[in-house]
Amino acid sequence: MSEVAIRVEGLTKRFGEKTVVDNFSMTVPKGAIYGFLGPNGSGKTTTIRLMCGLLKPDAGGGEALGLDIRTQPREIKSRVGYMTQKFSLYGDLTVRENLDFMARLHALPKPKHTVEAALQEYGLAPRAGQMADTLSGGWKQRLALAAASLHAPGLLLLDEPTAGVDPKARRDFWDRIRKLAKQGVTVLVSTHYMDEAVQCDFIAYIAYGRKLIDAPAGEIAERVGLHTWRIEGSGLQPIQDALEGATGVEQIARFGSAMHVSGKDANALRRAVEPFSARDGISVSEARTGLEEAFIYLMTGAEDNFS
Repeated sequence: MSEVAIRVEGLTKRFGEKTVVDNFSMTVPKGAIYGFLGPNGSGKTTTIRLMCGLLKPDAGGGEALGLDIRTQPREIKSRVGYMTQKFSLYGDLTVRENLDFMARLHALPKPKHTVEAALQEYGLAPRAGQMADTLSGGWKQRLALAAASLHAPGLLLLDEPTAGVDPKARRDFWDRIRKLAKQGVTVLVSTHYMDEAVQCDFIAYIAYGRKLIDAPAGEIAERVGLHTWRIEGSGLQPIQDALEGATGVEQIARFGSAMHVSGKDANALRRAVEPFSARDGISVSEARTGLEEAFIYLMTGAEDNFS
């Protein structure tokens, strides 16, 4: 991943008096799957659109696929595939007709050949004559990805791509995304789901228009600097009540019959949780800090610019 697909600096976008993207800078390697993680309304999708020349910034600039996002947006757009969260193809057209329409929209030189290849590649051939509206969520998602990648884009934008689909369809989808990335396609994913974020090579946490952190997925927890302990068993509420506000405890997150207790001072955190290991039916063990704990911690200190 030595080649750069996107490099932007100081991107800023305002809508009225609100700054929805605030001085955003980032470098994205070619062939990377880059996740933009943040709550709804945090500016993730707007940021991605700015980075790809789909939206003009009020300040800042940069390049996408070697093209200037300010002066060459049309050229960039022709090399971008975009898959929206809501199914946006034509429900009253068949699978084949939707793909044929997209092929002609992109003025592809051999539309019939390209469509046939996509039907085979995405396993859509047996459903080629089926109306798109009658497809299940997973098959609609597969069709949408086939349509978005039909013109062999250098950049693929995914907005909450696996919302509302079953685990099997989600796994198949990410297998296909990784295959595209292996072929050199750079993928930008906007999401607030942790199970999507863990599929990404890199993650940027965005809150209220500002980038909080940006790093390889495996380094996020270390860079945030949180330590975590897992307490598991029945009757956790009294333990949680006792730990709230305890020295060394900065965050408590519940996961059913377990809770994760986190803080930056490793020794103080250990002293806070270890006494509970003597309780019957309670297990206390050191745990690896996950993306969710890091996300909650970062969001706690983020200031809402819409309040």
